[in-house]
Amino acid sequence: MNHPRDLPLYRVVERHLRDRIDSGELVAGDLVPSEPQLARALGVSQGTVKKAIDNLVKERRLYRHQGKGTYVSRIDFDNSLFRFFAYGDRQGDAVRIHKKTPLRRIRRGPREVCQRLGQPDGAELLYIERVGYVESTPILIERSWWIASLVGGLEREDVHIPDLMYAMVEERFALPVVRCDETLTAEAADASTARRLTIAPGAPLVVLKRLTYTTEERAIEYRLTRGRADRFSYKTQIR
Repeated sequence: MNHPRDLPLYRVVERHLRDRIDSGELVAGDLVPSEPQLARALGVSQGTVKKAIDNLVKERRLYRHQGKGTYVSRIDFDNSLFRFFAYGDRQGDAVRIHKKTPLRRIRRGPREVCQRLGQPDGAELLYIERVGYVESTPILIERSWWIASLVGGLEREDVHIPDLMYAMVEERFALPVVRCDETLTAEAADASTARRLTIAPGAPLVVLKRLTYTTEERAIEYRLTRGRADRFSYKTQIR
């Protein structure tokens, strides 16, 4: 097993397992090779493997089933929206967001979106627009583009899209979400967005860009979420 000389062996094992999960080689519910098997395959001690797995269990990438082995956890990408930042109350505690879907249709994708999804310019994509509310106050607008052939029928109004959309996509279309690349920025609200979020034009927004992948490193969704900065908070634990 090749590895950087300054990287502890247990970190190398962690990286090996993360790479297998992120690539889709191992998906949620898969049984991870046993500690002796991994030790032999990677040329390290069982103690090194155990330490790596312990760390990944703490990160909730893996979980142990007593007497049965170690399995890949389902990463809850639906709830990973802003991993360190969240919409919250004045104390920074997260609040429940309910989403409605006012628009969905098959349409030609913008050039940038098509490029990110590996599709030809002007390819027909499924466009979904959702609005997130805290009680009755709109706080975010979520626009997403999906490769339409992978989620056939989702454009129909009679198909319910729940708040936790990825769970439904995985169950209905056998399309597991294995990782997302996210970028968080800020911008000023244009007139249209300000009107829909009941804020003043030019008010600050937080902007999340997300590229979502399924197995075999296939990009399946590009998402752009704009939200009110006045309901945005940062809360974490440093130790």
